[in-house]
Amino acid sequence: QVQLVESGGGLVQAGDSLRLSCAASGRTLRTYNMGWFRQAPGKEREFVAGIYRDGNSMDYGEAVKGRFTISRDNARNTVYLQMNSLKPEDTAVYYCAADMGIVLSPRVGEYEYWGQGTQVTVSS
Repeated sequence: QVQLVESGGGLVQAGDSLRLSCAASGRTLRTYNMGWFRQAPGKEREFVAGIYRDGNSMDYGEAVKGRFTISRDNARNTVYLQMNSLKPEDTAVYYCAADMGIVLSPRVGEYEYWGQGTQVTVSS
């Protein structure tokens, strides 16, 4: 079992950048594909970005392509989400999640372990 803790959220203005971190404990992250998801009030949790266990393959949700970058440092047991050119519609609670599946998935139900989330608020 792995425990995940997100950090780095906050209140920023439109156009600013933030970097979220997800630190893992309990098991090495290299075992898992990792994903970032977000959930805004009244909306379903949506896929933001995912990265394969070896770091060589990534996937992004349409809303963030070209602005967000996912990366991982397996030696530090940490996954990152660099968010640039933030927009008010990026406001949400951001969660990282771990999946032991064979393929990198954008589906919420495929991920076995979740962090508690970190709030990102982008003002206009």
